[in-house]
Amino acid sequence: MRFVDEASITVRSGKGGNGSASLKRAKNLPKGGPDGGDGGKGGDVVFQASQRLLTLYDFRAQRLFEAENGQNGQSQDKYGRGGEELIIEVPVGTQVFLDEDGEYTLLADLRRAGQRFVACPGGEGGRGNLHFKSSVNRAPKRAESGKPGEEKRLRLELKVIADAGLLGLPNAGKSTFLSAVSAARPKIASYPFTTLTPNLGVVEREDGRRLIIADIPGLIEGASEGLGLGHKFLKHVERTRFLVHILSGDDADPENPAAGFAMLNEELRAFDPELAEKPQIRVINKIDILPAERLDALRKNAPEDVLFVSALTGAGLPELLAEMWRRIGDAPSEFDEEFDENGVETPRNQGFAEEEGE
Repeated sequence: MRFVDEASITVRSGKGGNGSASLKRAKNLPKGGPDGGDGGKGGDVVFQASQRLLTLYDFRAQRLFEAENGQNGQSQDKYGRGGEELIIEVPVGTQVFLDEDGEYTLLADLRRAGQRFVACPGGEGGRGNLHFKSSVNRAPKRAESGKPGEEKRLRLELKVIADAGLLGLPNAGKSTFLSAVSAARPKIASYPFTTLTPNLGVVEREDGRRLIIADIPGLIEGASEGLGLGHKFLKHVERTRFLVHILSGDDADPENPAAGFAMLNEELRAFDPELAEKPQIRVINKIDILPAERLDALRKNAPEDVLFVSALTGAGLPELLAEMWRRIGDAPSEFDEEFDENGVETPRNQGFAEEEGE
């Protein structure tokens, strides 16, 4: 299944049922009277975040979503049944925008499993003639029509949620690192843009705590301007707590290793200045293929915080993972917010929010 992170759809809530204008007809009630029930409320259109889904692929096949209409009221004081709400499941991390002729307004940001957002409330049902009986009008023939439902054109955008985002040039070894520390099995080969979609890996400790890592497709110079694959996927970096910036050892300058990290940092800054301020762990990878002289020069001239690893052989990976676990305690999480029933953010909690169902 292809990774799809954008989709445009139309949603339509249900129409309210009409009220009934029925009059009683019975031998023991010679003058009759109103007995028309109310119409049922139309069904709401509700978005719900689900961990079961990883992509917006399904929304490429279906573009129109309609909730059920409310039933009409009936005689003998029978109220119409309300329409069933239409629950549309989307991946965790989906943003819902109102599309008004290409102008987009953010309606909801569904960042936690189970979070719901009512995009279109159903129309109210019309009142039956029971409500219009009075001392001067004992047999009203008036009833209300149900209110129409709402229709909206929406744009859905998915931003991957993870603790750490792997950042680096194509062939920096990010996918190899992800496969070495988690159960993820991304496609790995020695040509540019091996990773065409964000891959997620999960590292679990003995205490059950999980570290979610996103392998963002390799960036190139000019990514912030749409070159290569970078511009399309830079938005996924926004949802990570921190970045693991991986530089291949054969691309690093032995005299000035820190310079190798500067180019992608500039691309982050050009795309969104806040991204450039996101905490980073800087890593030089592929030390297993470096001549000893080159490796010694890199170690000598690199800043103290740069870690040296080989994702292929596992050298240095325990130290890198230990630093990543430490960073989880320092950086804010996308799960640290609470939301109301419409997906609107409320003040941040202290500490970590428990996941749904725990």
